[in-house]
Amino acid sequence: MSANQDQAHAHDHAHDEAHEGPIKTPKQLAWAVFFAFVVPTIVIILLANFVTSAPKPSAGTQALEEMAVAARIQPVGAIELKDLNNAATLKTGEQVYQAQCAACHATGAAGAPKLDDLASWGPRVKTGLEALVNSALKGKGAMGAQGGGDFSDFEITRAVVYMANHGGAKFDEPKAPAAAASAAN
Repeated sequence: MSANQDQAHAHDHAHDEAHEGPIKTPKQLAWAVFFAFVVPTIVIILLANFVTSAPKPSAGTQALEEMAVAARIQPVGAIELKDLNNAATLKTGEQVYQAQCAACHATGAAGAPKLDDLASWGPRVKTGLEALVNSALKGKGAMGAQGGGDFSDFEITRAVVYMANHGGAKFDEPKAPAAAASAAN
């Protein structure tokens, strides 16, 4: 063998050793496979036990106390019934206007007709009281629906009459529901 062949052979032998792994026998391979599955399995079991080790209340403990049950089953919403038969609690059109409507109708915000602007209210008044009330209750343009809000439909109607009359209309003040019912009898 020549010197060049010896160098090439030594180089190939060194190259083969560089690509060999730490596992040299089948017994070492069996142990590596065993630990590759057993160690992660043990770690997962220990983590699962650690996460679920918090004390859990059992039946008959504080989990079923009356307050805890009430908190879990509380209603999502509530219904408030208003007494429309009590005319003393009903707001006037001006009171509803000041509380609800003035925010936009006093300044003309978002295209709302101002309270005493006859030119803006004129075409609206021509559509009639029913159309104006319908727009107020269901909403129109940038104005949201007022029906089902803080005020009853009757109170909203009073506010519409108040604003429309300031805008040139001659609508009659609506009668309170109790007065209308007693007048029909």
